[in-house]
Amino acid sequence: MECDVLIVKPADQKNVYGGLDAFSLTAYEPPLWTALLAGHIRGAGYSVKLLDVEVEKLSAEEAAKRIIELDPRLTVISVSGTNPSASTQNMLALRKIVNKCRELEHTHKYIAAQGIHVSALPERTLAEEKLDFVCCGEGFYTITPLVEAIKRSAVSAEELRNIPGLCFRTQDKPVKTEAAPLYKNLDELPMAAWDLLPMEKYRAHNWHCFGDIDHRQPYGLIWTALGCPFHCHFCCINTMFNSRPGIRFRSPKKVLEEIDYLVNTYGIHNFKIADELFAMKEQRVAEICQGLIERNYHLNIWTYGRVDTVTPAMLEIMKKAGINWIAYGFESGNKTVLEEVSKGYDFNTVDAVVKMTYGAGMHIAANFMFGLPKDNYDSMQQTLQMAFDINAEWANFNSVMAYPGSGLYVDAVKSGSRLPETWQGYSQYAADCLPMDTEYLSAEEVVAFRDYAFKAYFTNPRYLKRMENIFGLETVEVIKEMTSRPLRRNN
Repeated sequence: MECDVLIVKPADQKNVYGGLDAFSLTAYEPPLWTALLAGHIRGAGYSVKLLDVEVEKLSAEEAAKRIIELDPRLTVISVSGTNPSASTQNMLALRKIVNKCRELEHTHKYIAAQGIHVSALPERTLAEEKLDFVCCGEGFYTITPLVEAIKRSAVSAEELRNIPGLCFRTQDKPVKTEAAPLYKNLDELPMAAWDLLPMEKYRAHNWHCFGDIDHRQPYGLIWTALGCPFHCHFCCINTMFNSRPGIRFRSPKKVLEEIDYLVNTYGIHNFKIADELFAMKEQRVAEICQGLIERNYHLNIWTYGRVDTVTPAMLEIMKKAGINWIAYGFESGNKTVLEEVSKGYDFNTVDAVVKMTYGAGMHIAANFMFGLPKDNYDSMQQTLQMAFDINAEWANFNSVMAYPGSGLYVDAVKSGSRLPETWQGYSQYAADCLPMDTEYLSAEEVVAFRDYAFKAYFTNPRYLKRMENIFGLETVEVIKEMTSRPLRRNN
């Protein structure tokens, strides 16, 4: 037996990304949550290994063979990512890997799942997949006692009931134990186990490196906080945190120490700050940024903000620290549609915040959603017009999905609304992508408008001229290549 715990990041890129899986402009992000879990497990005295199926480009059978070769006491398949959409769409990949493991192995090995989707639907996951356990929530206080129980052969139902955050089978029905507590003091959490990953293989998003597109590697993630203090109706991210809004912070000292390690050990200069919301506490942001300024690493960083949490001073120091990109969730160009989903910001502040951000010399990654419950063609056109008006250096156009764990999913189940027939149907780019029907539009109409909006935005002459002025002709050619590759859709 080579290790106590093996944590696997699954992937099925061909089906999830609609034919874009082999496209050179796609990103490979280091799996933050698997690395955090591994660091915690190792710190508790257990041996641990990581397997990133995505970046290693393994088939389900190849991944299963690797798992069997490593012979762990417990395999944990982590269907988590650094955004809400990264979980459900990977459930088919989990299924393929687990089924191959069961098919190939000669003796029974314990396999668990962890992540947003399985935390939202633990009993259903056990009913549908050939798993032994589901670890709900963060996993820190569930996986370590579980592997200890396995080491001691103490896996009776009576003993498993004492492990918080666990869902397991009995002869009669699945049993879900009480929720595990959240990790309170994040400074006590060991550093993510980056040394267990092939860090040289990860690469940044193409837009993150506009103007220097040939230098997307190496690429790293840093985190400064866990959780989100907001409760948007369409979002499922707080499912990982016992379905409660809230945020916990690391100290700036710990954040800067980890950045030092990643820069000095792996030569990383392209970073994503993976917090749900980094730009919110001005003094804390300033302290972290001042530390980066003093280090003079010349980093290229992107992070998330909200239009109601940033200030001119905050943006100015972020830019000086190398935070060149900030992602805002504008979501909708229609005030009534936006208010319906509890986004919670003042619609009238958008123009001022956009000007403030550009004035600080930062680039905007603008996020928009089509298919919110009150959306019709007119309101979606208003959203597209907002995108044209902002003219951000990058824009994400997403269809509204009722992700398990979100308020929209609860509403959809109660009302009997259409939901995707497969888990991969929750992927924005899958051929069978099926977002929510709105009160006025079918899911198919929403997807068609989303794909139209993407093409209209990135081929807009005003946008392309701006990209040429900021980043040069090479970036414009990259954008043109991107828009030349249509997604495969079933409808």
